[in-house]
Amino acid sequence: MPAYSYAPQPFVRPPELDGGTSGAPVAIVGAGPIGLAMAVDLALHGVRSIVLDDNNVVSVGSRAICWAKRTLEIFDRLGVGERMLAKGVTWKVGRLFHGDAEVYSFDLLPEDGHKYPAFINLQQYYVEEYLLERARQFPELIDLRFLSKVTGHNATAQGVALQVETPEGNYTLNADWLLACDGAGSQTRARMGLDFTGQTFEEQFLIADIEMQDSPFEQGTPERWFWFDPTFHPGKSALLHMQPDNLYRIDLQLDLGADAAAEATEERVTPRIKAIVGERPFRLDWLSVYKFRCIKLDRFVHGRVVFVGDSAHVVSPFGARGGNGGIQDVDNLGWKLAAVIHGDADAALIETYHEERSHGSAENIANSARATNFMTPKSPIEAMFRHETLRLAHRHPFARRLINSGRLSLPCSLEGFSLQTPGAGVGLPMVDAPVGNGWLLELVQGQFTLVGFGDIALPDIGIRRVGIGGPAQGYDSHDDLNGYALQRYGTRRALLLRPDGHVAASFEGRCTAGEARAALARAMGKRAEKVSA
Repeated sequence: MPAYSYAPQPFVRPPELDGGTSGAPVAIVGAGPIGLAMAVDLALHGVRSIVLDDNNVVSVGSRAICWAKRTLEIFDRLGVGERMLAKGVTWKVGRLFHGDAEVYSFDLLPEDGHKYPAFINLQQYYVEEYLLERARQFPELIDLRFLSKVTGHNATAQGVALQVETPEGNYTLNADWLLACDGAGSQTRARMGLDFTGQTFEEQFLIADIEMQDSPFEQGTPERWFWFDPTFHPGKSALLHMQPDNLYRIDLQLDLGADAAAEATEERVTPRIKAIVGERPFRLDWLSVYKFRCIKLDRFVHGRVVFVGDSAHVVSPFGARGGNGGIQDVDNLGWKLAAVIHGDADAALIETYHEERSHGSAENIANSARATNFMTPKSPIEAMFRHETLRLAHRHPFARRLINSGRLSLPCSLEGFSLQTPGAGVGLPMVDAPVGNGWLLELVQGQFTLVGFGDIALPDIGIRRVGIGGPAQGYDSHDDLNGYALQRYGTRRALLLRPDGHVAASFEGRCTAGEARAALARAMGKRAEKVSA
């Protein structure tokens, strides 16, 4: 019996089938984690959307399971982060083995003072379930339409007309914007004749989720274990880590040219699993075979059609960059699209979504491709480099830094792009810290915010102001608990935060109204007017 119980979502007859209209400015195709997160983000900005999906259950199989700290902080803003943390398996220690010998271990978050850990493992079906329940909390802003297959669309400069097929008939849905969140096999992308560019690697990997009561980890503390050339799987690589409900994810590299259908059978998989876990009883829960792909669209924005998540870019699973990268797409696009729809910014602001997230996905792809080439060498030189690196790493720490089993997901910097005012620390998302009775990111994400650290006054330019660890200034102020915030940001510094938590501008010593207004205008994609200090 599967570990998760799938509950079908009801089909609700849409008004278009009876001659009515919905009037939502945004149509979202795909009710996976990206599409649902997109709808929730827009709702938090007061924007209505319609979510269409040809299915009526959450994802079958665990699929994406590793959620990074930055992604959890975004989920926190969307209202599901704490629920994910409570259910997920928290881990921060990884161990790397060569053969059966441990080469080294690493701690992903050795310092305190963060609300969220470096990573949790949580099956995609839980993430979708939580997002679905969150979306239902916005009945006036989110219209969920299951068993609604988009079979075509026609985009103009003014909007998009979608053809939708349902169990009770077909209809045309009109929207101002179409967000393609329909995954790696995006039919939206296929209809538009858009091709991915990049690499598809021939090597295949088997995913096996097993239910097992006895933990293989010492003292039962969850970790991430990765092997090169283990005795139980000679000449190949393997990965083991834990999920909730006593499920364990195992990834096994397969022989080149292996028959995927034959490999993903209980008869072939069971002996492989026993070689890893020994005599511990287990039950197979889910099997899948995949190839590494490091590919993306050349452009994410095509007029009124915008691609988000796997419909725009695909990376290999090692490094947990797929789902995390997609949620960072959502974080980047939501506030920009809301600003355009509300008339606060020109439609050209959406182009910066392409600029910034194409950059982010290219960075993810570069890291993922490097990991893939190390794990599966393509030439005698690459094979020799890997062999010597692993051999040296047993005794020499310098070689351990060269081992690449999937550099784990980190947010990219947006420094140097058009919305950021040049300065120290600009472009990165803000790092959390305990302040007042809560957390820094809880105070500053979601809308433009001026935040001041220590003794610095913040001018009133019509956006939220927050002071940390300084004297009262007549606006919201909070103590710096344990000194983490001032340690990380300084004692006389102001930052302009975008709604997605990225630093748009930095001011040392003082922050004038003129400087702040100019930085805000730039962050909104507007041509800065001449302003006085």
